[in-house]
Amino acid sequence: MFQKLLTFSLLITSSLISYGQSEKLWYKAPAEIWTEALPVGNGRIGGMIFGRPEQELIQLNESTLWSGGPVQPGVNPQAASYLPQVREALAAEDYPKAVALLKKMQGHYTQSYMPMGDLKIIQSVSSPQNYYRDLDLNQALATTRFTSNGVTYTREIFTSAPDQVMVIRLKASKPGALSFDVQSSSPLRFSKSSRGTNELVIHGKAPAQVDPNYYNSPSRKPIIYEDASGCKGMRFQFQVRALTKTGQVQADTAGIHVKNASEVVLLVSTATSFNGFDKCPDSEGKDEKKLADTYLNQAASKAYETLLARHIADYQKYYKRVTFQLNDSNTPSILASNERLDAYSQGAKDPSLETLYFNYGRYLLISSSRPGGAAANLQGIWNHHMRAPWSSNYTININTQMNYWPAEVTNLSELHQPLFELTKNISKTGVQTAKEYYNLPGWVAHHNSDIWAASNAVGDVGDGDPMWANWNEAAGWLSQHLWEHYAFTRDKKFLKETAYPVMKGAATFLLGYLIEDKDGYLITSPSTSPENSFINSDGKRAYVTVGSTMDMSIIWDLFTNLIEASETLGTDAEFRKVLIEKKKKLLPLHIGHKGNLQEWYKDWEDEDPHHRHVSHLFGLHPGRQISPLATPDFAKAARTSLELRGDEGTGWSKAWKINFWARLLDGDHAYSLIRQLLHYTRENGTAYQRGGGTYPNFFDAHPPFQIDGNFGGTAGMTEMLLQSHLHELHLLAALPKAWSEGRVTGLKARGGFEVDMRWKDGQLQSGRILSLQGEPCKVRTAHPIQVKGISAKPQQENGYYLLTFPTQKGKIYEISGLK
Repeated sequence: MFQKLLTFSLLITSSLISYGQSEKLWYKAPAEIWTEALPVGNGRIGGMIFGRPEQELIQLNESTLWSGGPVQPGVNPQAASYLPQVREALAAEDYPKAVALLKKMQGHYTQSYMPMGDLKIIQSVSSPQNYYRDLDLNQALATTRFTSNGVTYTREIFTSAPDQVMVIRLKASKPGALSFDVQSSSPLRFSKSSRGTNELVIHGKAPAQVDPNYYNSPSRKPIIYEDASGCKGMRFQFQVRALTKTGQVQADTAGIHVKNASEVVLLVSTATSFNGFDKCPDSEGKDEKKLADTYLNQAASKAYETLLARHIADYQKYYKRVTFQLNDSNTPSILASNERLDAYSQGAKDPSLETLYFNYGRYLLISSSRPGGAAANLQGIWNHHMRAPWSSNYTININTQMNYWPAEVTNLSELHQPLFELTKNISKTGVQTAKEYYNLPGWVAHHNSDIWAASNAVGDVGDGDPMWANWNEAAGWLSQHLWEHYAFTRDKKFLKETAYPVMKGAATFLLGYLIEDKDGYLITSPSTSPENSFINSDGKRAYVTVGSTMDMSIIWDLFTNLIEASETLGTDAEFRKVLIEKKKKLLPLHIGHKGNLQEWYKDWEDEDPHHRHVSHLFGLHPGRQISPLATPDFAKAARTSLELRGDEGTGWSKAWKINFWARLLDGDHAYSLIRQLLHYTRENGTAYQRGGGTYPNFFDAHPPFQIDGNFGGTAGMTEMLLQSHLHELHLLAALPKAWSEGRVTGLKARGGFEVDMRWKDGQLQSGRILSLQGEPCKVRTAHPIQVKGISAKPQQENGYYLLTFPTQKGKIYEISGLK
């Protein structure tokens, strides 16, 4: 409807359009559906802005608003007794029996991330003209603008981290021409009240139990507000206050009513009673009213200009760290973002659309993950469903980890902290899970978690499919992020106090869990390869086995990292010795009869040859066990596996494959997957039938929306430009022909380095390496380089040039290409 009613104003200046090519999403019409709305967030408060002139809708979230309460112990006290029976069944290759027994080793499902409410701005306008809306990634500011009856109305919205409120400014170009009503509601149980003449308050309660959207038990309701656990659901509150110097403002339970104003600022404050993963949010919860009051009153004491300036300064201290530009002389200058995406999907060349997607991924991470807050979930912090897809929880068999792949490499290291806190919390519940479900020491985690740090195999005590529910290697994968933070920052205090104890706990469980096979190798039993299945020796489908390649690769990675950590810290020599001995006995990688990297314990056929998960390539990425430079035979097998799997898949699957191909140093193939990931997809229009793609608001289409695809895509682009997992800086490691000219600044590398690069005709022209810790620097390039002030000359090795030189802490080293 709006496409016919509203016309795009050609009065937008060319400078605005040019500026917006890689740092702005903009549209000619309001959002009709959620995946056209624009996200704002400060790590805690999230908002989806539809930009509707007559009835603006802002859908609100708060990162800690979840159903349920702390994980209850003793849910399945007999679970551990079934482990020997499962192993006996697997030894006999009785896979159906193993599956049936594994279901007896499950606990409850995780809880769900909840929507907080809707904020509506009702304004009487007739035949709006010159419509425009955007999201400025440079300032984290959303703007809607339109004209009605000769008056131009402008709405600006941002969510401030320093002031912990959402700020909405509404302006009219003529004095006294601004009249509107503010209404609010929630899909949760709530009540409304007004306070004073200008404030609306929503009080609410989250359910005590919400079942996953894919699970519907015939014996109970999927949403329960009070259950028998004794812990009632979480409380929440959001408040809206209208501030204006002109016009009239009146508040009642129906809303806030503004008449004849010229400019109005709405402040939205939110809070929940969440008080930690191990505290009942009702009886032991925080005072959400006091928190919301404090945020609101402190923000209200500041002028709009002050709030905006504080917000921009806080946001840009993260965003401005990295810039990425490509030669975009052929970029169209008058297409809205959805139109650009559509044209790109049809083959148009638009390099700045690719850098826009890169910047958007960084924007989303800054907006959904801040120190001291909750980790970004399956949808970041944006969700409008009561039973969101996969509960919008923490899916820790890849998706949660993928959310944080860009954190270190794109210079957002602090934003990694919420995942570390989640991991520490899971390691605490995981100790109980290891004891109750396996009778083993250390800690363990399975494929799903939530804000309560659930670590058990989910399934409502027997209804989960072991193909995904009973996968139990998440502790090792989460531990990798702790090590990676140290690898990039060289923060020994973090390594000693935070990373090492958690990593050691994960390894302690595995040392007890591993068993010897008939050949003397250490294997996991039971084992799966998320979320795939195989055709067994009897020609039947199966998915529970022993010693899957993914299991063994994660364990190899964890043991390797722990050994290095122990050596770095000069501690735990005896434990290190055990790890070294056990690592030597781990079941090694195998190459299958097709030349592929073998996924299973035996060289079985895949039940679905094109499955979205490519879990057995963990050692290629995000691990460091496989590399074309260090293990060429296994790298060749990994390439064959990817070729057999094909490029098709869901959004996050394509994003992972970008990283795989980058690690294989094949930039052109990685680039082809970027183009596939950025395939225009609509919920209420033509869908990308093969899966994956990008919605009009540039959210990743699984489908449905999963934010990990955005984050994985940004990380993959970075991996194409810079790699450092092999104790060296590989510059322009997988540069595609399509990116023959460009520049990037501020990327981070392991070893404590920050890297800038400029290239042309596919060759490095110049750059800078900042040594943050003074460690020796080893640089790999496709063409020879020199470092100013360094006499060392590059040496040739396997078609590359290597240059190694000592560095001083805090010093910048200028590099240039040699003819």
